[in-house]
Amino acid sequence: MARAGFYAVESGKISFRRDGNWYSDDERIDNPRIAMLFSRSLHRNPDGSFYLQVAEERAPITVEDTAYVVRTIEDDPGGGFTLVLNDGEREPLDPATLVIGAEDVLYCRVKHGEFRARFLRSAYYHLSVLFEQEGKGFFIRVAGRRYPLRASGSILP
Repeated sequence: MARAGFYAVESGKISFRRDGNWYSDDERIDNPRIAMLFSRSLHRNPDGSFYLQVAEERAPITVEDTAYVVRTIEDDPGGGFTLVLNDGEREPLDPATLVIGAEDVLYCRVKHGEFRARFLRSAYYHLSVLFEQEGKGFFIRVAGRRYPLRASGSILP
């Protein structure tokens, strides 16, 4: 029986880039529903590569930096922060996982520590006003507790 034709995962090269946007053949996907569908349909192979699985369709994708980005941060009534990720999920920030990568990009662990997430500029700026310097290093105070901002040269997805 023939199926009516919408294919969410076409044969083009699909990528998720460090700017937090999805691309098909180097053209940004501007439709927010498709971008959200892709972000929610992301899976990781045992070898660390990624693919999209939408219904019966499966396609390999390229992840430029991290599979998740922190779009915004919400202040938490308990003095902490809630992350809003590119897949629409909200989760508490674990400040112990904050790492400063190459080019001063901020990362943290998400999805029960399974993935790294890159902070987009607006989310980074939300937190950066709370950074304090001590000697050559920086730290952030969250809910009365002090967390060092570690530097890391290699950030894995």
